[in-house]
Amino acid sequence: MFIWFPAIGTVSASRVRLDENPGPLIDCRVLMNAVLIATLVTVALAILFDFTNGFHDAANATSTVIATRSLKPKQAVLLSAVFNFLPAFVVGTAVANTISKTVKLDSLPIVAAGGVPYGIRVTLAALVGAIFWNYLTWHFGLPSSSSHALIGGLIGAGVSAGGLDAVSWDSVKKTVLAIFASPAVAFAIALVASLIVRGLVKTFKGNEDSEFFRWAQVASSAWVSWGHGSNDAQKTMGIIAATLYSGGYLAATSASSLEPPYWVILLAHAAIAFGTVWGGWKIIETMGLKITRITRASGFAANLGAITSIDGATHFGIPISTTQAVTSSIVGSGVGFRRRVNWIVMRDMLIAWFVTLPAAGLVGFLIFKLTVLPGVLSWIAPVVAIAALLGWAARLMAHAMTAEDIAAELPSDEERRAPSYGVQVAQPDDAEPH
Repeated sequence: MFIWFPAIGTVSASRVRLDENPGPLIDCRVLMNAVLIATLVTVALAILFDFTNGFHDAANATSTVIATRSLKPKQAVLLSAVFNFLPAFVVGTAVANTISKTVKLDSLPIVAAGGVPYGIRVTLAALVGAIFWNYLTWHFGLPSSSSHALIGGLIGAGVSAGGLDAVSWDSVKKTVLAIFASPAVAFAIALVASLIVRGLVKTFKGNEDSEFFRWAQVASSAWVSWGHGSNDAQKTMGIIAATLYSGGYLAATSASSLEPPYWVILLAHAAIAFGTVWGGWKIIETMGLKITRITRASGFAANLGAITSIDGATHFGIPISTTQAVTSSIVGSGVGFRRRVNWIVMRDMLIAWFVTLPAAGLVGFLIFKLTVLPGVLSWIAPVVAIAALLGWAARLMAHAMTAEDIAAELPSDEERRAPSYGVQVAQPDDAEPH
C-alpha cells in the first residue's frame, strides 16, 4: 500500500511504500518520525551554520568602517545585518543550486524502509564539519572561509557515503578555481582603486579621513554586506534544499535542479543577519586592526575590490569565499597606499584557507560514518557528537570578545590625525612584521 504525508512548508508530498503486513500504519509512523526528526535536526544545524557564517564573516563589511571610526561597532554590524537580509527579496538562487549539486544525491545508496536517506545523513555530517571549523577559526580570530568549510564537509561526507563517484567534481572544480581567482581579482581591483584614490587625494590636497571618504566607505561597506548576503546565504539555502529533497519534502525532477522554497530563502537571510548582529568581534579585530592600518580612503578602495569580486561570482553562481575577497582587498589597498602589511598574520590566514577544505572534509567523513553504525548506535553516536559540538560552541560564545573590547582598541581621533598614522602596523602578540 501507499501512504502519503504532507511536506514541511511546501505543497509537495512524499510517497512511502510499505510491505503488506498486519501493522503498516505503525511502520509508516516509524518511518515518518525517523525521517522527519532527522530532517528537522539537519535544517536546525543549517540555520546554526548560517548564524555562524553571519558572525564569522561580519568582519567582511564592518572591519574597515570600525577601524576608521566611520561607524561605531554596533552601528556597523546593524547596518551590515540589514544589507545581508535585503537580497532575499531580489537575488536569485544560482549559488544555492551549485551547492546542492556538490554531492550527487540521486546516486547515493538507497536505504531500507524506515531508514533515514543517505542524502540527509550527508548534509547533516557536512554541516557538523563546517560548524566545527567555523567555531574553531573564529575562536583563534582567523578569517577563514565558511563557504569552503561547507563544501569541504559535503565532499568528505559524500565520499564517505558513496565513494569518489558520489561527488560532482565539476561543481567542486568551480569552487577550487574561485579559491585562487577571487582573492586575486579582489587584490588587483583594490590595488588599482587605491592608486587612483591616493592620486586624487594628493592632487587635490585632500584628507584621507575626510567626511567624504567616511560616507563613501559606509556606502561601500553596505554594498559589501549586500554581496555577502547574496552569495553566502544561498549556501544555506542549497544545503536545506538538498536535505528536504532527500527526505521527500521538496519536489524536483532531479537533485541537479533544486529550487529552495521562499520560506527557506527568508530563513537563510534572517539567520545570517542575526549572526552578523551578534558580531564576530575577534575576527573584526584581526581584519580591521592587525593586517594593515586603514584610513577611510583606503577602506573605501578595499571595499571596491571586494564588491567587484563578490558580485561577479554571485552573478555566475560561484560560491566564493567573501572572507578571502575582503581580506585580499584590504591587503591590496594597503599596498596601494604604500603601507606595511603584517605578513605574519597573513601567513596564518593563508594556512587556514588551505586547510579549511580538508579539515572540514575529514570531520564530515567521520560524522557520516557515525550515522551508519549498526542499530541504535547510528542515532546515539551522532547525537553525542552534535551535543558535544553545541556545548563547546556555547562555552566559546559565553567568553567571546565584545563590541566594547573592540572600541577600546581603536585609535583615537588624535592618533588618526597624526602624521605617522597609516604607517605603523598594529602588532599581534608583539610580533614584528616583515
